[in-house]
Amino acid sequence: MAEPTRASPPSFGHLLRAWRGTRRRSQLELALDAAVSQRHLSFLESGRARPSREMVLALSEALDVPLRERNTLLTAAGFAPCFPQRALDAGGMEAAHAALTRILDHHDPFPAVVIDRNYDLLMANRAFDGLVGLFGDADAVWQACCPDGPRNLLRLTFAANGARPYIRNFEVIAPALIARSLREAAVRGGPVPAVLEALRDDPTIPGNWYTPPPDYAPLPVLPLVLGQSDVEISLFSLIATFGTPADVTTDEIRVESFFPADPASERYLRSLADARGA
Repeated sequence: MAEPTRASPPSFGHLLRAWRGTRRRSQLELALDAAVSQRHLSFLESGRARPSREMVLALSEALDVPLRERNTLLTAAGFAPCFPQRALDAGGMEAAHAALTRILDHHDPFPAVVIDRNYDLLMANRAFDGLVGLFGDADAVWQACCPDGPRNLLRLTFAANGARPYIRNFEVIAPALIARSLREAAVRGGPVPAVLEALRDDPTIPGNWYTPPPDYAPLPVLPLVLGQSDVEISLFSLIATFGTPADVTTDEIRVESFFPADPASERYLRSLADARGA
């Protein structure tokens, strides 16, 4: 029996053309930004010319391609990847890890997390752990909604045995999170987080949440209202990224810090901190 043929990986020209389309740039615009002739750029996209390593990096910079995908472009052009990907606790990442730890600690008594491009939880402060504890035993909640993989913020949000029953404005938060995740995936040129793809089969998630109207505009601040019994907490979040990443990990992680939206919510979060001896 003949072995099935494997599809060839996309060529550099194909990937370059795709990224130019994603960024909605004409050949002339990209050529000017990358200081190359439009003719040469056309030859690169058609495969009639082969780029140098420097040209790959210059075009990637002009198109604001994420570091992971810059490695893909380098590989497609016949060069070795140049941007490493290391775990936050790996050697060489001590400064980044220390900075993130300080940010999380200083944000206490308000919740804050570090997540990757798939919304997997990399780090969290004690206030966030305490917030999850409002939904039940924190470890049990995570085990229930993420039994077969890493702790994931989207799974926690959408799971019926996670935070979902306690989100009083779920029909506001959920479509906004889906739209944001789809937009982020389009910008970085990568796949949509697997948890969102799985939700397409969830009958409780309306299909139109995946297809926002053309005039859809995200809210400037996304409110999150959590409630349990007679307790209600109103929050909004701020997302921060590394400004000059040189590593795939630091390029993709985000710090999401939650702030109380009203004095009552602030008092309640501070009372949780006091109860745990913060």
